[in-house]
Amino acid sequence: MIEFEPPKPIQMLSTALETVAVNMMRPKSRYFDEHEHEIPWDYINFMHMALRQTGAGSLAPTERKEKPSEETGGAPKEKRPPIGYQQLAYTLEILSWGDCGMYLTTPGGGLGAAAIEAAGTPEQKEKFLARFKGEKPAFGAMAMTEAQAGSDTSAIRTTAVLDPQTNEWVLNGEKIFVTAGHKSLCESDGLVVVWATIDPSAGRAGMRAFVVPAGTPGVKVTKLEHKMGIRASDTASIVLQDARVPFDHLLGSAEVVKATETAKGFKGAMATFDATRPLVAASAVGVARAALEEVKKMLEEQGVTIRYGIPRQKMTAIEREIVDMEVLLRSAWLLVLKAVWMADNKRPNSKEASMAKVRAGDIVTKITQRAVELVGPLGFSQEYLLEKWFRDAKISDIYEGTGQINRLIVARHILGYTGRELR
Repeated sequence: MIEFEPPKPIQMLSTALETVAVNMMRPKSRYFDEHEHEIPWDYINFMHMALRQTGAGSLAPTERKEKPSEETGGAPKEKRPPIGYQQLAYTLEILSWGDCGMYLTTPGGGLGAAAIEAAGTPEQKEKFLARFKGEKPAFGAMAMTEAQAGSDTSAIRTTAVLDPQTNEWVLNGEKIFVTAGHKSLCESDGLVVVWATIDPSAGRAGMRAFVVPAGTPGVKVTKLEHKMGIRASDTASIVLQDARVPFDHLLGSAEVVKATETAKGFKGAMATFDATRPLVAASAVGVARAALEEVKKMLEEQGVTIRYGIPRQKMTAIEREIVDMEVLLRSAWLLVLKAVWMADNKRPNSKEASMAKVRAGDIVTKITQRAVELVGPLGFSQEYLLEKWFRDAKISDIYEGTGQINRLIVARHILGYTGRELR
């Protein structure tokens, strides 16, 4: 059964994270928005220390630990489902409520770790994820998008060729829009998971994921994007020129050179998105909640209160606006909860993950835009953070699969079509 109330461990963590959001993120939101590419090290170092001390690692999914029960002779009384992705959803919602850009600088594996979790073997998970639990902050990223391959991942041209003499993979290509790419390669002992093709003629079936650690010769950050929103987070372009990684840095089974095995590569990529899209949705909900709460606060300061529980036709126009925004917000959050609950319980959630992503990406743009409009010129000024949240919002509808692509995924699941039949 899906739990609509967060378990006690999540409630306790949420209280602590709200303190961080209020005291460390909100006061610095405007500064790091205006000083793009300046890294918020105070926040990063604090979060790294806090996550290590609480045993939360680096924002990675963790299973719920059961206490021994006297009734069962020291064994856990009942086996309850893990809360890893549910915990992450609550965490990301609160941190994004604090500041979406700064949240994206939180130390840890990020999308890179998600890809390793989705496509790696147990040995690879143990090996590569360990670097995010060290004494110093480390970052992970995932590099998939290319100039000619955005939503159409079958168009990826970055290649991986096995050198039989050294038993190494040789990667060549260029990746763009890599979230946290600079910090992962230049500011820490991090890594980037690079999606490349071992068989260009095979399309998506030839895709594979390769772990490329920071410091790998032939890997270079060539550009940092100047963005409309989430400006505290770096978005990089990466060039790989004869970059060599060991054979076991290919995620998943080592039997990768046979054509019959290649379909696993694309499935690994999609499994990554099934896990992370609800988390992006949770982040969007956090931004939307911040904007909605700020508008309600500003209205209260002007003596305007929202009268709940009365017929809609008796409400004022502004009351109906606020109630409608709250409905949008809650509907998106319920979809997030369902998708992460399914992920924690190892249930296929591709449709639900995309539904959450679509809904949250839609409502965050609507709510932040309406928040700016409702308060008039003040909403457009930099005196308040409303205009910043408006700019931060749009990325939630773009990265991790655009709203259009996720709508296609939902439609395919509902109608029973394949990707080839419904494009």
